[in-house]
Amino acid sequence: MTKRPGFPVNLDDARKPATGRLAPVKPSAAKTPLAKPSGQALGKSLVQPVTSAPRPLGLGLDSGAVRARMVQKLGEQGIQDPSVLAAMGQVERHRFVETALVNQAYEDTSLPIGLGQTISKPNVVARMIELLREGHQGKLGRVLEIGTGCGYQAAVLSHVATEVYSIERLRGLHDKARENLRHFRLANVHLILGDGMLGYPKGAPYAGIISAAGGDTVPQAWLDQLAVGGRLVAPTITTAGHQALVVVLKTEQGFERRVLEAVHFVPLKSGIA
Repeated sequence: MTKRPGFPVNLDDARKPATGRLAPVKPSAAKTPLAKPSGQALGKSLVQPVTSAPRPLGLGLDSGAVRARMVQKLGEQGIQDPSVLAAMGQVERHRFVETALVNQAYEDTSLPIGLGQTISKPNVVARMIELLREGHQGKLGRVLEIGTGCGYQAAVLSHVATEVYSIERLRGLHDKARENLRHFRLANVHLILGDGMLGYPKGAPYAGIISAAGGDTVPQAWLDQLAVGGRLVAPTITTAGHQALVVVLKTEQGFERRVLEAVHFVPLKSGIA
């Protein structure tokens, strides 16, 4: 049986050959800035811990009052999970958007982040994470995010899960997310450059899997890597031909599937680019 990754991940010795096992970080590692982060190839994926020296403060939107107004609106829109609302209030969304769009950071709108991708609306992020946590008390365990994008959702997930593995197929976005997340020094977030359709079996089983891209079906690899009792939340094409939010619960007897509201996400693609 393959040994699951340690927590948190540390792959800073790139001179050693890949063994498929990840060494745990010493307790003080998360507090020590890394002079130059590096990674180690694991098959077709590259896992990197997200800890480094903080960059300067943002562009005047650091006030908690700005995020508090966003959270208030989320509550008015129906988000009820206090853990999700607290997490949304803690993460500074303006650090994840382009400078020219920073004044729109706390509006309930999706924004372009480059390479044809977008950062999802705050309401959509909160809604999907609330569905992932449905019926769960306290923090989730290990969570897999498909489609890191700019890193915003991974940062929010870090507050509601003990461990977050986030996989991105576009190298440009993978690098951008890593840069965006440096400020937050999140020792429980691990970025992976790889094919999201394959999931990340080295970290399985997952208490939750969440996808920021939609395909015709939910890949079998995701279902296999989901723990019994775990939930999967993803946009998927329905039998009517429309993209909708789908929640899959894995039980001892099989899978329970719910189709919810219509959504619009970028298409799910395979490969690394």
